[in-house]
Amino acid sequence: MCRSIKTLREPYASDVTDEDVRAAALQYVRKVSGFRSPSARNAEAFDRAVEAVAAATQTLLEDLQLGRLPRA
Repeated sequence: MCRSIKTLREPYASDVTDEDVRAAALQYVRKVSGFRSPSARNAEAFDRAVEAVAAATQTLLEDLQLGRLPRA
């Protein structure tokens, strides 16, 4: 879908910054909305969406549990 969005989790990426997360969110919102740069009347909604996607992405990356579960 969004080929320019890179994987942000270990082991594919290390030292992921807030800028990396925001760039991925921006690419996602651009793809979904169909706007590279929204009009003035849509800019606020576009910016809110980027921030919401960035926050959700950060939460996801923090909550992911990587590695194998111990065998029972």
